Amino acid sequence: MTGRTLHDDPTPARLLARFAARTRDDGLPTELREKTSGHLLDLLGNSLAALSHQPAAAVADLAHEWGGAPVATVIGSTTRLPAPSAALVNGTLAHSLDFDDTHLPSVLHPSASVLPAALATAEAAEAPGAALLAAAACGIETTCRLGMAQYDEALGNSVFFDRGLHATAICGTIGAAVASAMLRGLDADGICAAIGIAASMGSGIIEANRTGGTVKRVHCGWAAHAGVVAADMARVGLTGPPTVLEGRFGFFRAFCGDRFDTAAVTAALTADLGQRWETARLFLKPYPCNHFTHAGVDAAMRLRRRGVHPDRVRALTLGAPAPVLRTIAEPAAEKAHPRSGYHAAFSGPYTVAAGLLAPPDGAPDGGLGVFHADFTDTAAADPARLALAARVTCVADEECTAAFPHQFPAVLTAELDDGTTATERVMVNRGSPQDPLEAHELTTKFLANAQHAVAPEAARALTDEVWRIDGSPDTTGLTRALSAVARGT
Repeated sequence: MTGRTLHDDPTPARLLARFAARTRDDGLPTELREKTSGHLLDLLGNSLAALSHQPAAAVADLAHEWGGAPVATVIGSTTRLPAPSAALVNGTLAHSLDFDDTHLPSVLHPSASVLPAALATAEAAEAPGAALLAAAACGIETTCRLGMAQYDEALGNSVFFDRGLHATAICGTIGAAVASAMLRGLDADGICAAIGIAASMGSGIIEANRTGGTVKRVHCGWAAHAGVVAADMARVGLTGPPTVLEGRFGFFRAFCGDRFDTAAVTAALTADLGQRWETARLFLKPYPCNHFTHAGVDAAMRLRRRGVHPDRVRALTLGAPAPVLRTIAEPAAEKAHPRSGYHAAFSGPYTVAAGLLAPPDGAPDGGLGVFHADFTDTAAADPARLALAARVTCVADEECTAAFPHQFPAVLTAELDDGTTATERVMVNRGSPQDPLEAHELTTKFLANAQHAVAPEAARALTDEVWRIDGSPDTTGLTRALSAVARGT
């Protein structure tokens, strides 16, 4: 140790650590406690839905092979593992379906890294439910602020992503470390040390998005794992540099090179810290498909509720932000006829068709309109869906482009068989802070996610435990419910 205290030279890492320690001591604002509980429920449901998917099952087998002290519960299992291993498995589950929450415009998925680390550490440390929520919120806040510190407004993109880095993974590692350090009872100096250690552990390369590979699904699990390890290292006396974020050889210089401004980064990390919460601006996904397609799905379902029947549609024009067209509209022939259910989830034409064909009173599998049943290989080959998708033309829309990437809007126009047209413009995403999913909708999504993995009564008991976690003396009730879920499969 150098003998310097936290009050010397208030670097961004020190200020973030002070914020975390203060929030733990003072408690989380009421509205954020409820919101964080909702994100926890969402994460658990997404994870249960991913139990049969690779690579989460492979990672779980590997973690079981490693063994170790059984102190933390694996979601959907009666098995308990060391906290870092449980965080690894649960973080991989949470991100496996790309159904996890999003922060814009950083395009981070913070909960999938932070919440698994917080859950594992809270169970191992026998921490109260309120402490779990406070730690999760502070870890998410740290993750989002790190992501925003390198969002380039002129570029309309994250510098991390532009350089091939998975911002969720590298920022989420530090957020996970903050959450775990808080739950381990570390003081502000200790939390700062955990930040400094975690910055050496975060990694994630997004080349798999371009040419394939399943490693991206593990990124959030590894971030959660590394965050728990970093906090434990700080707990036993290891330290990290207090200038780890802005320093000459620090986090931002190493990852972003010359595209880094110390003053701008410091402001993004620390301005109004504790007063303005980026955590409050998280988006929740109602549909299990690429987020760029969601407003088109909403527009299609609105047209259906207005009485526009698919049989009457001659043509559909989907207007979207120009930058998203390369993801959801190109190449046009493949997007109109996706190769699989997975590819269908990234198709603007297919998801519009799914939305227009969805029953007006909700998804048949219990979801929020369009759900997992729409993205099986069988559904993606359905002649009626493909015929409707073939009538969709995707174009850039000026108003939508102006709103991007703070929202992912869309405008959908249907040309009908009598020559008339009907248009729906969706400028605010469902599940965004401006149009949030209510508690009952989050519960609906959770139960629909869980229904193929667990018994209904076990799933409902788990929802009850999540919604009352704020007042729980520890996480025992929650982890018992997770074990009961596993026994009820």
